[in-house]
Amino acid sequence: MDSPSPWLDDDQQELWQALLTVVIALPAALDRQLQRDAGISNFEYGVLARLSMADGGSMRLSDLARVSDSTQPRLSKTMDRFESRKWVERRPDPEDGRYTLAVLADAGRQKLVESAPAHAAEVKRLVFEPLGPAQRRHLAAGLTRIAATLRRDLDGS
Repeated sequence: MDSPSPWLDDDQQELWQALLTVVIALPAALDRQLQRDAGISNFEYGVLARLSMADGGSMRLSDLARVSDSTQPRLSKTMDRFESRKWVERRPDPEDGRYTLAVLADAGRQKLVESAPAHAAEVKRLVFEPLGPAQRRHLAAGLTRIAATLRRDLDGS
């Protein structure tokens, strides 16, 4: 019996190339929009958004780096910029002083509120408008499964 081909078949190759385009081009497009409209990067917007969704607008820097897919040094430089703009404060974690918390300040929350409408409009234009309702449901189901596999691999499970 022949062993399975190590190569992607035509359908897999087509899907893979489309996914690569999205993975590479979508963050770049969102970065351009946010730089133009808000003067921040897509990464910075993501950090502010994650902090805004955390309990009390606060998160350990190590956890924030993980959920932001960032290294500690990159996040530290971002926190330096945010602190200089009064968008965040860093504080010792009262539950465990070995950790530092990033706390979203009012000015950071305001920056996010001001940036969100144009950003959401661009996400809708680029991701949701090209798809019908059934396509969005199928895409969501597929991406959810891929994300679960990636999380398991990242967690070492």
